[in-house]
Amino acid sequence: MVLVTGGTGFLGSILIQQLIAAGYQVRATKRETSVLPRPLVGVSGLEWVNADVNDFFALSDAFKGVTQVYHCAALISYHAADRKRMMAVNVEGTAHVVTLALEHHARLLHVSSIAAVGRGKNGRETTEDDLWEYDRSQSGYAVAKYEAEMEVWRGIAEGLDAVIVNPALIIGPTAETEGNGSSGSIFAQLHAGLNFYTAGSVGLIDVEDVAKAMVLLMENLSISGQRFLLSNENMSHRELLARCSVYLGRPAPKFKATGFMLGLAWRAAKMLSLFSGKRPLLTRETAHAANLQMQFSNKKILDATGITFKPIDDTLREICSSYLTVQ
Repeated sequence: MVLVTGGTGFLGSILIQQLIAAGYQVRATKRETSVLPRPLVGVSGLEWVNADVNDFFALSDAFKGVTQVYHCAALISYHAADRKRMMAVNVEGTAHVVTLALEHHARLLHVSSIAAVGRGKNGRETTEDDLWEYDRSQSGYAVAKYEAEMEVWRGIAEGLDAVIVNPALIIGPTAETEGNGSSGSIFAQLHAGLNFYTAGSVGLIDVEDVAKAMVLLMENLSISGQRFLLSNENMSHRELLARCSVYLGRPAPKFKATGFMLGLAWRAAKMLSLFSGKRPLLTRETAHAANLQMQFSNKKILDATGITFKPIDDTLREICSSYLTVQ
């Protein structure tokens, strides 16, 4: 039996579809209030259980008879108000998963993040060997994912058979059309006539490729106690917005948003949110990230699995097409 935590999430739901298609018996956790993804309603070979990762005893029941665990459950937020909750879900929840995997002698694949990896020095790409370094500019999400990953390394030191993946920005049509993706608002802003781009760059990977890489790593029993960066293509924000603008049939942003402008913008967004009661789209953390130059190496995952990634342009076309369809 294979257990997937966070089964109703963007990545978890795609992973489950791939596992079921490959003939696995899957048990997936969800919260009692979660809405099941339509492709996973009434699927043969899939068992749903209500088990929050912070409820140790409910989670313990879900581990019965399990030999493989994919830990996808996590909270993603760049709002300061969510820091305490992120530590509970991402760190304490992961600690529960690690403890139970050890107890049940289950092999674990933990979904971490590139936010928990260091930055390549002197302009080179970040690799698995670059260690995360704390500074005051780190987002609450980065801190929570780093500490969650430390729980997995703790388990490995205690004998846990585990592999860690650190995905770059995961994209796909479902995230953007259903609002599950951190980049979903970008497409709405482009469609509405976004005029500014930022100086940063980012690694991108299709959600289906992340799930495929996870299964390949889980099945390779010779791989244990290691981490793998999952990134397909590195791209500047300007290039990303320009490509998506073409697929949306809109003009590309022409003006560069400086750090000073972003500083004014997130403060203005925060002020407006106080009057509107709605969360700002731009925060101090997202403004800081917008100017980061991030480049990630995928050599290790390619060498270990021989995986072939889907062209990023194909994914961007699909996302934009899906977005236009629901408008």
